Amino acid sequence: MVKTIGILSIKGGVGKTSIAASLAADLVNHHKKKVLLIDANYSAPNLGLHMDIVEPKRTIHHVLDNRALVKTAIHSKFGVDVIPGSYSYRSRLNYLKLKDRIKSIKDNYDFVIIDSSPSMNEEILSTMLASDNLFVVTTPDYPTLSCSLQAAKLARQRGRPINGIIINKIRDPFYELSLKEIEDSTGIPVIARIHDDKIHSRSLFTRIPASIYNRRSRFGKEINRLGAAIVGEKEKRSLFGKLFGSGFKKEEVNRQVLREDFYKSMFKE
Repeated sequence: MVKTIGILSIKGGVGKTSIAASLAADLVNHHKKKVLLIDANYSAPNLGLHMDIVEPKRTIHHVLDNRALVKTAIHSKFGVDVIPGSYSYRSRLNYLKLKDRIKSIKDNYDFVIIDSSPSMNEEILSTMLASDNLFVVTTPDYPTLSCSLQAAKLARQRGRPINGIIINKIRDPFYELSLKEIEDSTGIPVIARIHDDKIHSRSLFTRIPASIYNRRSRFGKEINRLGAAIVGEKEKRSLFGKLFGSGFKKEEVNRQVLREDFYKSMFKE
């Protein structure tokens, strides 16, 4: 059964769209899954720029406004089916129609990934209500963590608890929040820890998802591990870990739990 995954954040600049684009590209190109990627950041859409779709004729805005059928707004890029947003659409839309609008095509895919809006309004609710699973992206600092707590609270209120946290842009761990501090504060497992990487600026400049631009970068490797958990594949350990039997990192354990939860929910369906 198809799984819809919403990628959330309530603060700009944390790398949410980069992760959504890279995860979708990784699932297609490295795990051989069929994926639909949707830009639900309606007020400030930029997913198309990450996926090299610069001037889309039909977008999610046209779909929500009944000006286009959802299947006509799909653009294929890097093996991923993408429904981008419009950079200049100004009509008022009912964002909560997203779940209904994509219902007719969802079953054509293994996964639907929705890049959400960072605004605490109907835009982010649109993603929450349309998703089966939610991941929140945060950076390891207090201001962003407070925003992540707001996202978790809103999701719980809507009966859509967050399934995992992705810590992005780790730069100086000694002066940043640790995995344990973030988990203790939110009550949500951390499923990926991604160090800051120059690949982001290069990826965006070339408009190629980072997981394709350089699969062997630290960013690419961690996205690939997360993708493996989502599809139910066994995670590959580093050569050092194999040779010296080093213990599993906490995020690796959390991904194993995520893998089992995904499998169980798909089996029930």
